[in-house]
Amino acid sequence: MLHISPSSFILKPAFAKIVCEPGWKWHKREKPLQNYDLFYVWSGEGTVVLNDQPIPVGPGSCFLFRKGDHTSATHNPQRPLVLTYIHFDVAEPVTEVPGPYRKLEETLDFEYMLSRYVRLFLVKPYGGEEEARLILKQLLIYLLREERELPREKKVSNQLNEVIQEVANYCLQHPGLPHKVEDLAARAGLSPRYFSIKFKEIIGMSVQTYIIKTRIDRAQHLLLHAGMNVTEVADALGYRDIFFFSRQFKQYTGKSPSEIR
Repeated sequence: MLHISPSSFILKPAFAKIVCEPGWKWHKREKPLQNYDLFYVWSGEGTVVLNDQPIPVGPGSCFLFRKGDHTSATHNPQRPLVLTYIHFDVAEPVTEVPGPYRKLEETLDFEYMLSRYVRLFLVKPYGGEEEARLILKQLLIYLLREERELPREKKVSNQLNEVIQEVANYCLQHPGLPHKVEDLAARAGLSPRYFSIKFKEIIGMSVQTYIIKTRIDRAQHLLLHAGMNVTEVADALGYRDIFFFSRQFKQYTGKSPSEIR
């Protein structure tokens, strides 16, 4: 499902987010499912039986039932299931299909997409069905990606990468601030030493070098496109000494600020 076109998704009218009644049961039918059913548990506890295999379910439990599956379910009346189901079909051959069951740990993005999908059909905005097909593909890609996650150590590494990238982007967006390694490390929730090591490892240069680079890159933009003179640019980017700014600028670009302007 990774490479199929979103237009190949055939959206079925069977979809909803529901709070199951205390006496709710999903009885096994004589005929198997005729299409795909994306089935997600928001809260509660119960048991889903998939092809005669019982599976305990709770928050984050996610199924992708397929054509030919036999399904049934029950739940704890004291903790009723809140779930979303989305039936759909595909109009072209499918090679990569997410597994039938997964317990999601990181649910925020997935739940947002589920809510958005249902809301599109309730509100019926312009282009709603087209957007729904795109969201459905995103949901399936999310499940495929989850299946291919590397071990926890790599997952932690990915999270660290995101944190460092966020700090780097913060510096990029605010080149005129007097950034200090200690403050940036605190923003990342890391010690200054460990932050500095990981920053260089991930970004490819030291923290201080990156800060200077963002300032000089911004300086070039302001000189070329904002109509500001050298003194105004130096002041905007936090340089108290215009001569120091000029030397640093030439060191990184090979030209003086006046030559750029």
